[in-house]
Amino acid sequence: MTLKTSLLALAAGLALPMVAQAAPVLMISIDGLRPLDVIEADQRGFEAPNLRKLMREGAYSTGVRNSLPTVTYPNHTTLITGVWPAKHGIANNTTFDPERKNMGGWYWYASDIKVPTLWDAVHKAGGKTASLGWPVSVDSPSIDYNIPEYWRAHIPEDEKLVHALSTPGLPEALTSNTDMGIAAVYTTTPEGDVAKGRMAARIYALKRPKFMTLHLSSLDSTEHETGPGTAEAKANLKLLDRVVGELVAAARKAEPDLVVAVVSDHGFAPLEHEVNLVGDFTDAGLITVDPKTRKVTGWEAAPWGGASAAVVLKNPDDQVVKTRVKALLDKLAADPANGINRVADAAEIARMGGTGKASYWVDFKIGYAMGGGMTHISDATEKGTHGWFPDHPEMRASFFIVGPGIPRKGSIGEIDQRDIAPTVAKVMHVPLPTADGKPLF
Repeated sequence: MTLKTSLLALAAGLALPMVAQAAPVLMISIDGLRPLDVIEADQRGFEAPNLRKLMREGAYSTGVRNSLPTVTYPNHTTLITGVWPAKHGIANNTTFDPERKNMGGWYWYASDIKVPTLWDAVHKAGGKTASLGWPVSVDSPSIDYNIPEYWRAHIPEDEKLVHALSTPGLPEALTSNTDMGIAAVYTTTPEGDVAKGRMAARIYALKRPKFMTLHLSSLDSTEHETGPGTAEAKANLKLLDRVVGELVAAARKAEPDLVVAVVSDHGFAPLEHEVNLVGDFTDAGLITVDPKTRKVTGWEAAPWGGASAAVVLKNPDDQVVKTRVKALLDKLAADPANGINRVADAAEIARMGGTGKASYWVDFKIGYAMGGGMTHISDATEKGTHGWFPDHPEMRASFFIVGPGIPRKGSIGEIDQRDIAPTVAKVMHVPLPTADGKPLF
C-alpha cells in the first residue's frame, strides 16, 4: 500500500492491516519433550504450569513431524535452518565412522552446516546473537556470545576445552551466579540445566541479544535411563518448567517484547530389545574384524544409528555389494524376532529428507533398536529412546510460541519441523530464503 492509498484509506475511515514490529526471540529446546506431556499434563500426571501458561497465551502444535533420524543433532539443525538433513548436512548425532577412527566424535562443528542458519540471518542483519549448549554450534562465526555444547571425556578437563571454544570472557561473565560453572553446558543433569537457565538470564541482563538459543538436555537423559512418563521424567520436567518460567521472567525484564519459542527435537518411546546389526554385517563378510583385537579392519557396508539405522556402502555404485546388502536386510526383516518395521531404499530416504550417504535405512519397531550386545538380540541397556522413523506418532516433537505479534492463539495442529525456522525468522523480520518450510502465520 502506497502513502497515497494509505491517506485515502484513512480519509475514508477504512481500517488498515497492522504490521507487527520485529521482536527479539528466545528459542528454548527441551530435549525429548513429548508435546502431550504439556498439552495433556493433568491427565498424564505432569506438572508444568509455566509451559501451560505459555501454551494458553500463545500458539502451540499438537505434534511436530520431524527429521530422519529422530535424534538430537539433525533435528536441532533443522530447527534453525528450515531444511532436512539431506540439505543441511548434519546426518546423525555421531559422524559415520565404521573403523572408529574419530573416537566417537559427534557433529559438533557449525562449519558442517551447509545452509544458512537463523544465527547467520540475524547476524547478517546486524542483530546480536547468543547461544548456550546448542548442538552443532562450535566456532559459529554468527554467534556473538557462544558457549557451545562439546565434550570428549565428561571430566573436569572438558571444562578447559569448552572454555577455549567459547566467546572470550563470556564464561567468566556468566558463571559467577551459578554453582556449576561452565561444566553445565556439557552435562545432562537437572542441575546442569538449572545452571544454564541462570546463565541465559545473565546473558539477557548483560547483552540483550536479538536471537538466543538454549538447549536443556536433562529430560532426554532421564527418559533414556528410566523411560518416558516415569516418576523420574515427571520430576525432571517439573524442574525444567521452573527453569523456563524463571528465565522467561528474567529475560522479559530486559526485553519486554520478547517472543518465546519452546521446541523439542523428538519424542520418546520405551525400549526393550537391542539387535546387533554390526554382528550380522560382520557375519556376512561386509565388515572385517581383527579376531584378536576386535577392531574393524575393513568394510564394504555398515549400519549407522540406533532405533533406525542407515546403511552406508563404501561404494554405492557397486551392484554386487548392493545385492548382498539387500539380501541380508530382506533376510533380517523376514524374521519377526529381529523387530524390524521396514527397510527404506534410497528413493524413500530422499523423500524423508535423510542423508544421501545412505543406500538403505532400517526402521525398527517401537521397543527395538540397534545395539552392540554380545548376542544377536539382547535386553536393552536403556529404558527408553528415540530415533525411529518420523512417521511413528511417538516421535512427534513439541512447539509452543508466545509473545507480542503472534497473531494466533491455541492449537495449530500438527506442523512440519521445517516451518519453525522461517516462522521465527519472520517474527524477527530477517530473511531466510533457503528454508524449505513456510512461516506458520
